[in-house]
Amino acid sequence: MKKTYLILLTMAIFVSCGKEKQQSQIFNSDKMMIRISEIEIETEYLDDYLKILREESKASVELESGVISIYPMYQKENPTEIRILEIYADRKAYEAHLETPHFKHYKTTTLKMVKSLKLIDMNAIDGETMPVIFKKMKR
Repeated sequence: MKKTYLILLTMAIFVSCGKEKQQSQIFNSDKMMIRISEIEIETEYLDDYLKILREESKASVELESGVISIYPMYQKENPTEIRILEIYADRKAYEAHLETPHFKHYKTTTLKMVKSLKLIDMNAIDGETMPVIFKKMKR
């Protein structure tokens, strides 16, 4: 009985260490590509744009392992001012994202809706805390 318990405990530790290693590889802040997209939408297209953006961001996070976050939001006082926090595992994941059908659909269908677009590349100050943030989201 004790031997079986020790074997199971050892296996659990190995699995746990493997998951921690995978998480640390995903959240390697030195390799991550972080961007804030500042987008202004033409007022008459806002509802259509938001619908397409919701579909695209959901598909990106669910279907692409290298997409850590595509988190869209808008300013309370001016809902046509959209901001998207984009976090990719690395540059390669970002480039793969650009080639996906859902991103291409988003880009081509919203082109006429966008009044202005500014892409701001960022660097993490505290990359070690990021896994904790996402771990809290699972609760």
